[in-house]
Amino acid sequence: MNLNLSGHHLEITPAIREHVVSKLDKINRHFDNVIDVTVVLSVEKLKQKAEANVHLSGKTIFAECDDTNLYTAIDNLIEKLDRQIIKYKEKNAARRHDETGIPPVLE
Repeated sequence: MNLNLSGHHLEITPAIREHVVSKLDKINRHFDNVIDVTVVLSVEKLKQKAEANVHLSGKTIFAECDDTNLYTAIDNLIEKLDRQIIKYKEKNAARRHDETGIPPVLE
């Protein structure tokens, strides 16, 4: 997994980088086929914003989150990405086990 971490009006300190890397391990545990992750951290007056693009094989997932605390924004961002990746993984598994390739209809 390639990680591109950048800051907009913000200097990326080693502590922030370590926090993002440790949180991204959670995504890597749930889905191994992550190709590239781009995380942009920015500051706008009182709002700290974190956004990420995750490139998977055949899909790109985007999420953004903002808060007054940057670390909280990063944590919320990872939770959003984790939910989206788990949903994508479950859809892929359902398609793979069906001969037609059409996902089953839930009743």
